Amino acid sequence: MLGVLLTLGTGLILTPLLQHYAFSMVLVMAVGLYGATLLGVAQGKALIGLLLTIGLTLIPAAGLVSYGLAVDLILALITGIVIAVICQWLVYPFFPESSPLAAEAAEAAVISDPQQSRWIALRTVLIVLPPVMAAFTNPALYLATIVKTTLLAQQGSRLSAKAAGYELIGSTFLAGCFAILLWFGLKLWPSLWMFFLWMLLLGVYIAAKLYGVVASKYEPSYWQNVIVTVVILLGPAVEDSANGKDVYQAFAVRFMLFIAVTLYAWLAIWVLEYCRSRLHARRLSRAGEG
Repeated sequence: MLGVLLTLGTGLILTPLLQHYAFSMVLVMAVGLYGATLLGVAQGKALIGLLLTIGLTLIPAAGLVSYGLAVDLILALITGIVIAVICQWLVYPFFPESSPLAAEAAEAAVISDPQQSRWIALRTVLIVLPPVMAAFTNPALYLATIVKTTLLAQQGSRLSAKAAGYELIGSTFLAGCFAILLWFGLKLWPSLWMFFLWMLLLGVYIAAKLYGVVASKYEPSYWQNVIVTVVILLGPAVEDSANGKDVYQAFAVRFMLFIAVTLYAWLAIWVLEYCRSRLHARRLSRAGEG
């Protein structure tokens, strides 16, 4: 919890500075995103890197709307993490792991080549920073988009240009389809219990795909992106319904923004990898000529 407070609390410090020294704070964010990605790809501390990314992007955006909103958002995230940890303690004795899967996955995700780690970190900054800066122009409207961009930052740090299209675009479209199905399921009987049961059903299905209980040709990160995107699509839709807004129009706008951000991330990965390969080829040809 101390780590969560420290990483997310950075956003509260950046918020007033962002209002008065915008350019300097953008540079600070870029350096912070670079360091957060290095924590994940070079040291295997992906969770700390993700929380720091949220603290550098989502919390300042909420603070631009209202400082109280940023504080409430941090408290909500901490409460959710505490509940998740308690649930894990309660469930784990009944469903223990047969092998240290989490440790093995963390070790597999670490990139041992320092040059490659630095490149991945730089690539992630270039993927994440422009959409976040655009979202800062209207944080109240684009908060959900920043959450999606933060998720893309985590995925973009481990995807190749070839795999990015299938995973980023495909998982976002599938999440939109699931969100629509769950919404019409909720319309059959609008209640908190039905919301819980539909999300439980989807969670069991996604978990089966994640852990290989049900065969899937996609990586676990694909299904992780699906479930998180469903939540950040469906949650605001429920809030729009409660506030009397046009749910379908708001959902369409939000989903199209997600697609636009995802397409940008895919294009950025492809362009950056293409430029890097061309530069590497030139260096090899010059070395051969010399």
